[in-house]
Amino acid sequence: MADIRDCVRVTRGMRKRAATNSFVQQPLSKKRVVLSELPISPNLEAHGGGSEKKRHVKRPAESQDDVDAKSDDPQMCPAYVSDIYSYLRQMEIQPKRRPMPNYIEKVQTDVTINMRGVLVDWLVEVSDEYKLLSDTLYLAVSFIDRYLSLNAVTRQKLQLLGVSSMLIASKYEEISPPNIEDFCYITDNTYKKDEVVKMEAAVLKALNFELGNPTAKTFLRRFTRVAQEKFKTPNLQLEFLGCYLADLSLLDYSCVRFMPSLVAAAVVFLAKFTMWPKLLPWNSKLQEYSGYTPADLKECVLIIHDLQQSRRGGTLVAIRDKYKQHKFKAVGELSSLPEIPPSYFEDVTR
Repeated sequence: MADIRDCVRVTRGMRKRAATNSFVQQPLSKKRVVLSELPISPNLEAHGGGSEKKRHVKRPAESQDDVDAKSDDPQMCPAYVSDIYSYLRQMEIQPKRRPMPNYIEKVQTDVTINMRGVLVDWLVEVSDEYKLLSDTLYLAVSFIDRYLSLNAVTRQKLQLLGVSSMLIASKYEEISPPNIEDFCYITDNTYKKDEVVKMEAAVLKALNFELGNPTAKTFLRRFTRVAQEKFKTPNLQLEFLGCYLADLSLLDYSCVRFMPSLVAAAVVFLAKFTMWPKLLPWNSKLQEYSGYTPADLKECVLIIHDLQQSRRGGTLVAIRDKYKQHKFKAVGELSSLPEIPPSYFEDVTR
């Protein structure tokens, strides 16, 4: 059976033929396939899993001079922003909203670490094809991980779980979400409408309709603003680089065990290191707003750094290709130094 990358290539071809704001409805010349037979990538398998390292997560201190409270933008909710993020930090640690950190080892018998990575990589193409929000993608991956923590799935049904989770996330986040037929079409109608509806219901039931999860993207926006507080104008390259590194973290099963806020903080740390390698990437202000010390971030930073260097997940290219585009300041082509100085993970004093 053809590799899932055939499906990715077809998705890219569709993008070239699609109208700017419409969904593709033309039949394809190449056949899409389910995630039934996948090559096992030692690059991914070698680094997945592992026991969860329990760590007490410090709550960020409440600042009287909140970076978002200064904003004139009413959408930033300046009067309530501190309370909102405090609530989100409480929400992210609730067990019902967290995936099991070792669900592939404990729950799954047919799905592998490599298959999960290929699925997420393909969903990046799907979200790009249908011009979905990045929040939709992050939420869909969260639903997939939480569902797989509770239910064993065969490899033949993994892609069905992926599109059904993307459908639910689209309904939650998008103003005009794709319909079920669009998601059937993107799999070359391997799955029928009633199968997608049935899986959608199964996911909703398994998650007990608890859909409003904060994701790494939720916290990344705030931490990036803190990192740029002294800039006269926003640094778009830093912002796009943060988005790129956060997207890469979705690929790696090892990142499932980290809290979304910790992943976001690690992304900002690595983005700053990439752009200004001679400067300390962490400071007291970022520590105050995130609640994390450099030592707290070290493990996650090193994993994402390996992803950036293609030492992990190097065969998964959808995210890398996406961020090589000019509209994203070609941050996918940026590379940081091969090693991060150990001193950068010491406690900040300023």
